[in-house]
Amino acid sequence: MADTLVAASDHAGLTLRAEAVKAARARGVEVEDLGPFTADSVDYPDFAVRVGEALAAGRARFGLLVCGTGIGMSITANKLAGVRAALCRTEYEARMARAHNDANVLCLGERVTGAGLATAIVEAFLATPFEGGRHARRVEKVNALDR
Repeated sequence: MADTLVAASDHAGLTLRAEAVKAARARGVEVEDLGPFTADSVDYPDFAVRVGEALAAGRARFGLLVCGTGIGMSITANKLAGVRAALCRTEYEARMARAHNDANVLCLGERVTGAGLATAIVEAFLATPFEGGRHARRVEKVNALDR
């Protein structure tokens, strides 16, 4: 499961999700795309839950969620036990989300992040290992908040 990712979006994140999935696959990451596959309006929480459930079931190591801003997906995903979702707008944030927070879901916003930057963010997120050490203690405290 080391190189697996499950991805989803809402209708506002279709194009950027496709670019992000392409970037992950270019790195050799196996991707399960959970949709949606049309531009029909959908509710972002439904797709955030699909990704969270896939992670909980062990089908993937990482998740990717895209909506218009990334905010709704991030809020929803972080309600799910075992999910540490990070809304990242820069490569630095993506590296720190992984290195210090052991984030397992990357959230992006199609209306605020261009395809080129999103590709770089995905690459940084997937390439950065969790540092552990003092950060592990903190992540365990976060995980203990799961209800």
